[in-house]
Amino acid sequence: MNTSSTQQHRLSETVQQLKPSGIRRFFDLASTMDNVISLGVGEPDFVTPWNVREASIVSMERGFTSYTANAGLIELRRAVSYYLESSFDVSYHPESDIVITVGASEGIDAVFRAIINPGDEVIVAEPCFVSYAPIITMAGGVPVPLETTKEHDFKIKAGDLEDLITSKTKAVLLSYPNNPTGAHMSKEELEPIVNVIKDYDLLAVSDEIYAELSYDHEHASLPAFPGMLERTILISGFSKAFAMTGWRVGYVCGPKDIMAAVLKIHQYTMMCASTSAQFGALEALKNGRADVERMVASYRQRRNYLVKTFAEMGLECHTPLGAFYAFPSIEKLGMDAETFAEAFLTEEQVAVVPGTVFGSGGEGHVRCSYATSLESLVEAMDRFKRFIERHG
Repeated sequence: MNTSSTQQHRLSETVQQLKPSGIRRFFDLASTMDNVISLGVGEPDFVTPWNVREASIVSMERGFTSYTANAGLIELRRAVSYYLESSFDVSYHPESDIVITVGASEGIDAVFRAIINPGDEVIVAEPCFVSYAPIITMAGGVPVPLETTKEHDFKIKAGDLEDLITSKTKAVLLSYPNNPTGAHMSKEELEPIVNVIKDYDLLAVSDEIYAELSYDHEHASLPAFPGMLERTILISGFSKAFAMTGWRVGYVCGPKDIMAAVLKIHQYTMMCASTSAQFGALEALKNGRADVERMVASYRQRRNYLVKTFAEMGLECHTPLGAFYAFPSIEKLGMDAETFAEAFLTEEQVAVVPGTVFGSGGEGHVRCSYATSLESLVEAMDRFKRFIERHG
């Protein structure tokens, strides 16, 4: 008996065809080395504010340790509704339009399983978060990459979007501010994209997890545009802006019929998000805005330092308008992104992520997270300069 063949038959063909996360390989390599500075991790370096941690602890001390409603604590859903309306001018009914999820990642998965029929196409702007295409594939859909470029600061152009639409197109997935590029689109820049989505009667899935981390213009939420509330599914959460990555609390908002389907999937797979984590998230929404502003100010300072330093090195790097990533071009060194990242880690013990793990449009670039201390960034840039001088 061929053991390898037998084992293959035990696994889903869809899952077998998925590639492992390209980010994880570099993290695993970095973990075996000493004195590594990581610019690869996509999470805040801040500890969750004490009042949020305390609210969670108090909830447990008061005995709130059972399941919540499948859709989440109604108090939290009401707080999300108020927060979105007051911050981004988007109005959702807490009872029917909002589901609290186990992080935004679960929300993305539930949304695509709720809307996709086998063979449906979803247009995905790349470079993008590494999970998007695999999640669409696992839901039975076909991810269709829309490559953005440094020449346009990694922003979508309406004509490029329209060129990819076919009779099988079901939805467009947008994520601004963007991971990995830090690109952001203003209200004026999004309007032509919105018009294409409406003209072709498509759904829009808008991952706005970095919405609060907008540095140079106000965040324009996709469902706030006229005619978009009824065709947009909004995904967000607490991980990035509120420094709550390990808490795993997110939320999905959208039209009532779609949210009923999302809730079904959530019920059968997760039951509900962690009760104590939901109480922490509630406190973050009620009393956490000052902490968010403090963290954003720090990120802005670090961003400005990185962009200035890359320019001094002669590396092209557009100014990231949101999130906490810089995406410099390393093309002038004559290395592909993966070769650069591996050599940089080996020679200078600095971990960055090759742009290609985020889609083909990321070739020639590396993602550098500035969600780390300014002291560490200064040391990392000194090592960057040495590497450039040696290989440039």
